[in-house]
Amino acid sequence: MPYVNVKVAGELDREQKKKIVEGITKLLEEVAGKPPSATYVVIEEISRDNWGKSGKLLSDK
Repeated sequence: MPYVNVKVAGELDREQKKKIVEGITKLLEEVAGKPPSATYVVIEEISRDNWGKSGKLLSDK
């Protein structure tokens, strides 16, 4: 049972989330032979105020 956790900075719309879930599920089926019914994908939207890179918050860019 694959479990994939995707973390993104900021928010995605419903269509973007749908495409991500479909794409990851399809990739695991094609590459690893995992059935779609066994694949879980969780998308976590992290506020840019709560994510940093290179010593700076992403919201400061």
